Amino acid sequence: MTVEKKALPPEMIDSLLANYKKPEDLIGEDGLLKQLTKALVERALQAEMVEHLGHGKNEPVENVAGNTRNGRSRKTLKGDFGKLPIEIPRDRHGAFEPQLIPKHQTRWTGFDDKILSLYARGMTVREIQGHLEEMYGTPVSPALISSVTDAVLDEVNAWQSRPLDALYPIVYLDCIHVKVRDAGAVRVKAAYLALGINLEGSKELLGIWMAQTEGAKFWLQVVTELKNRGVADIFIACVDGLKGFPEAIEAVFPKTAVQLCIVHLVRYSLNYVSWKLRKAVAADLRAIYTAATVDDAERQLSAFEATWGEAYPSIGKSWRRNWPRVIPFFDYPPEIRRVIYTTNAIESVNMSLRKITKNRGSFPSDDALLKLFYLALRNISKKWTMPIRDWKAALNRFTIQFEDRMPQH
Repeated sequence: MTVEKKALPPEMIDSLLANYKKPEDLIGEDGLLKQLTKALVERALQAEMVEHLGHGKNEPVENVAGNTRNGRSRKTLKGDFGKLPIEIPRDRHGAFEPQLIPKHQTRWTGFDDKILSLYARGMTVREIQGHLEEMYGTPVSPALISSVTDAVLDEVNAWQSRPLDALYPIVYLDCIHVKVRDAGAVRVKAAYLALGINLEGSKELLGIWMAQTEGAKFWLQVVTELKNRGVADIFIACVDGLKGFPEAIEAVFPKTAVQLCIVHLVRYSLNYVSWKLRKAVAADLRAIYTAATVDDAERQLSAFEATWGEAYPSIGKSWRRNWPRVIPFFDYPPEIRRVIYTTNAIESVNMSLRKITKNRGSFPSDDALLKLFYLALRNISKKWTMPIRDWKAALNRFTIQFEDRMPQH
């Protein structure tokens, strides 16, 4: 049953604002809002005590144990309003457990969320400390900030081990390099992200994995974890040359096609080319990956080598070396090619993460990095409300191409 909320009587509001002259009278350090919050909190705590004892103040004792009031204790709450000193009623038996403000709580609901929000934006503990003191006049210890953010680790672990869908038509994999303190030394580590596209075309981050070196053994652990969490099939895995990944995923998901990101390969190729010739080289590379068939692409690659091989031999060699991971692309019609020829879907995520880590020299631990990435990704994923571009056409082709692997309804 929905209880209709009653509006405050105008006479009450007029009475409260009778002495209002300037904003500070309402929202200042000793303003009306703070006074009103204190009065309402203390009145609510008194009501909780009446419920606990079974009788009001100065009324006959109603409870069997003979428990009565025993004065008040003082506590200072921290919140958006700054510091708020309040008085909490006590009982003689020490059995009263306030619900509005539980024992040992010194932060108002929402204050922890404020800390997590600032942390998710990439602010350091010292910066959060300064921000809270500046905004609310509330000194907050680094230990408190760390304890609030550490509480997220349980949430991170639950998220990292949550069940996943049985099928992801596409999974993009990429990494971001960060500096982390490890065993007394600062080391460059890679945070690997897997972004799945589900049958609805929605993006879903499947997990984050930390490693100092990548290789088949590391990737075998990752893809085995995905399988243990419920993933039974992946049609196409799009990667940016991750060492050891193709061998690992083919061992666990033998039907999965591994597609090298064409955009990354083109960018890598153009790094060798002078600005004056980039447009011409890029046009000839485009003729390769827009070819209708593998045979046509092979001819275009040979033509490219004939034109540019002497000036830029490393480009042709790179395409030849990666050719087995390029050509799966040509097995698919344009509708599917458009959604797999680039890992931009996950690159945009990495770009957002780089923005919040660029001011950090290094992270004190892997956990500190995971906390930040998890909170940041939680904010980023709130914007994923629509299917990826061209998804409906791609799904229709997936349904035809992989009819025997699609879920049967």
